[in-house]
Amino acid sequence: MKIILKYLVVSCCFFLLSCTKVIEIDLETAEPKLVIDASIDWVKGTTGSAQKIKLSTTTGYYSTIFPTVSGAEIVVTNSANAVFSFIESPGTGEYICSNFHPVIGETYTLKIVLNGEIYAATETCMGVPNIENKIEQNNNGGFGGDEVEITYYYQDNGNEENYYLHRIISPVSTFPDYKAIDDEKTQGNLMQEYFSDKDLKAGDLINIRLYGISRRYYDYFRKVLAASGSGNGPFQIIPGSVRGNVVNQTHFANFAYGYFRVSEVEVKDFVCK
Repeated sequence: MKIILKYLVVSCCFFLLSCTKVIEIDLETAEPKLVIDASIDWVKGTTGSAQKIKLSTTTGYYSTIFPTVSGAEIVVTNSANAVFSFIESPGTGEYICSNFHPVIGETYTLKIVLNGEIYAATETCMGVPNIENKIEQNNNGGFGGDEVEITYYYQDNGNEENYYLHRIISPVSTFPDYKAIDDEKTQGNLMQEYFSDKDLKAGDLINIRLYGISRRYYDYFRKVLAASGSGNGPFQIIPGSVRGNVVNQTHFANFAYGYFRVSEVEVKDFVCK
């Protein structure tokens, strides 16, 4: 009897598993909105002349493809009215500039002409300190003391307010790990930042990027992180609309998503021991 009961239980389990079905709710899809990825990153040690701006549109909830946008005219100008043109690589929605000239403290204006409408934004190029070479590893770190933890340092400028964006890529993270911070309570200090994970092992490469950002971008990015959920990365599906600094000059109500940012970037790689 016990054997018969066992087989009945197993058979029921297989039946229930075979009946599992993913249910998709029929959701209404809003009209597509323009999405502007205009992040100008000047990596330390490079000229910063090669830059890229991407245009796409929003899409349906279940779609994994974001339609690209072609046919735009994109220029960035500085305070001296020097013009840097971004030309599309045909059919890709990626607009390339090969002669951009980044200068810390310089003000830049983005102008996009698309379908008879003009989108514009202004931002200042923000500098960033070096990451110190003394990156430390603690194999008993993290909140529970059971994670591999690395600590890196950088010197804050005590003569001004500073805002920073941290991005860390590791082989144990599905998405990059982001954090936006300010120096309100650490003005002029040697700053330190941590990253830890219990699955890190010897030989794993961790890529660290430290961006200098403006106060406006700091506020914007923190809203993006809050809306997306801190554990899922800022570029996943978000439950609310977070507006950036790009304004439609022709029809204000027809706004675009995204942000025009100009940052100096410090990059460091660390190999776990």
